[in-house]
Amino acid sequence: MKIITLFLSPAGALLFAPLFLGIIVRVKAFFAGRKGQPLLQVYYNLFKLFRKGRVVSRTTSWIFKSAPFIIFLLTLSATFMIPLFRISLPTVFTGDVILLIYFLGLARFFLILSALDTGSAFEGMGASREAFYSALVEPVLFITLITVMKAAGTKSIATALFSPALPDPIILIFSAVPLFILLLVESARIPFDDPSTHLELTMIHEVMILDNSGPDLALLEYAAAVKLWLFSLILAHIITPYGILGTIPGAGIFVLVMIGIAVLIGIVESIKARVQLGKIPQILFGAGVVSFLGFFIIVTDVLTW
Repeated sequence: MKIITLFLSPAGALLFAPLFLGIIVRVKAFFAGRKGQPLLQVYYNLFKLFRKGRVVSRTTSWIFKSAPFIIFLLTLSATFMIPLFRISLPTVFTGDVILLIYFLGLARFFLILSALDTGSAFEGMGASREAFYSALVEPVLFITLITVMKAAGTKSIATALFSPALPDPIILIFSAVPLFILLLVESARIPFDDPSTHLELTMIHEVMILDNSGPDLALLEYAAAVKLWLFSLILAHIITPYGILGTIPGAGIFVLVMIGIAVLIGIVESIKARVQLGKIPQILFGAGVVSFLGFFIIVTDVLTW
């Protein structure tokens, strides 16, 4: 039974992450007054890429060829740290939040190496931006998750997300809001990045995978979808009341919360324009201040004085 529950979260990510992207695209099409592509179009696109051949530059090394597999496996491994439902927590251990962030950080490291390995100044520019913004994102993400763990009174993020202390008004304001901003940044979504653009001055993530094709590109796109799903899963656990997660109706409500997050992402991408690159550090700094303020309130219990 534990083996089955261990693979529930990765299986859920593999099955539903592309559908999650499909919902976002349909919401954007609705706001644009278009019919939009089918919800399952992302699955078709991935299947088509997996069937194509690879085109590899002669200037690249084994790093470029193996990076898509490593990035996909590391991103998928991070989903083991965040269970889907409160039926079992087989991956609970003290400090699991550090392993979660290390999985994501190592995947980003290989993505940057892969871009630099092409020898292209264009992709090197994207890698430089990715490295800079990741240095701002990771501390904010760590403080945000630590705040959730502190509020729940545990040293495990998996346990904290299923704690009766959630949802707490302080956590919703000072953790869920910064986490949603980080979700948009880490997943290369508007207003911080645009996964559909190919403009040199605005690209971050997409520019780093321009040389990838076929199955390599499919794995990178799949990994990006899984990463978006993972952040949305954490956010959904923070928002959803603890008491309903162990029931069948509660599972349905949790699914609705996940769909609501996808719809919210689509709405934000529809009504917001892409911000200037120079303003992204300012927004991340503001998210960090909000997150640290929440941590300070939880630690000092200042609101109970």
